[in-house]
Amino acid sequence: MSITIRQVSKHFGSFHALNNISLEIESGELVALLGPSGCGKTTLLRIIAGLESADQGVITFSGEDITHIDVRKRNVGFVFQHYALFRHMTVFENVAFGMRVKPKKIRAPEATIKQKVHELLELVQLDWLADRYPWQLSGGQRQRIALARALAVEPKVLLLDEPFGALDAKVRKELRRWLRRLHDELHVTSIFVTHDQEEALEVADRVVLMNGGVIEQVGSPQSVWEHPASPFVYGFLGDVNQFEAEARRGEVAFEGVTISSPEHADIALAKARAYVRPYDFEVIRYSPQISGIPVRLDRAIVFGPIARLELNIIRSESASEGRALDVQMPSEQFASLDIKAGDQLVLRPTRAKVFIEGQRLTR
Repeated sequence: MSITIRQVSKHFGSFHALNNISLEIESGELVALLGPSGCGKTTLLRIIAGLESADQGVITFSGEDITHIDVRKRNVGFVFQHYALFRHMTVFENVAFGMRVKPKKIRAPEATIKQKVHELLELVQLDWLADRYPWQLSGGQRQRIALARALAVEPKVLLLDEPFGALDAKVRKELRRWLRRLHDELHVTSIFVTHDQEEALEVADRVVLMNGGVIEQVGSPQSVWEHPASPFVYGFLGDVNQFEAEARRGEVAFEGVTISSPEHADIALAKARAYVRPYDFEVIRYSPQISGIPVRLDRAIVFGPIARLELNIIRSESASEGRALDVQMPSEQFASLDIKAGDQLVLRPTRAKVFIEGQRLTR
């Protein structure tokens, strides 16, 4: 089931939740709507489901206009963040509910319903919990039951709204891997909303970055990470250090250092912003003879193979005072530097993403 979203807008009073959104989702695709709170991703999901109506625009399922079709006739499965299971029903009864409330003329026989429920519980690897109640399950188990219930009605489209948001980090990681494997088995066209960058990049076939009611970029996880279309995308996908800069003839200068920026070779001179990931710095013990960004180490956090350094730029003619920077490096390399809080260091950026002010890259 393919989905086409064409020029969809939505207001809540004076708040513009969605502004002329257009998007194509292919049949069998798993797409993540990613962005900060209030960016419009849940509103868009609810409009696709039929739980909200758009002020303008068209939604089609495989070419059929369903914009004004009631939610009950769209045949979508919906999984919420907080499970929405019926507490007074067993796991079995929760999964069977959608099939049992269908009109009598299209309702399957009870024996068929029972068989289907057991198959779904086996699919989510929880058939041994059929007689339990939701309050007897862990959060991860409840979410898997909620997914089984959504799949029970054989939806054309599966919609998930922050499905793992209420779970702890370890369970979230386990469940998103499990969701990816499950999707590869079923190939149901699926859209899930998340504000977790790692979750979107790990699970989705394509990521839709949203901000302020518009789509900033659409692409594969690798493409949006490696080729961000805007400063927002670069800053939202992981930690980043931001610098005011000047671009000139294929180079960019900031905080007293100059690095190559060949994509801007045709720019004579322009204000820019340079974005440097925490792991894109060379860290050197301080010496007046060494060029780079002079910094002071405020704190080092070492866990496993990574050392995270909290640094402050040291006042100089070419650098601002008290500017905080985050840098990451292998813990073995950190140990070999033999440094402690208060020590002076020099940073050399090895790579930066540069955006000319007022200029936007083509998606």
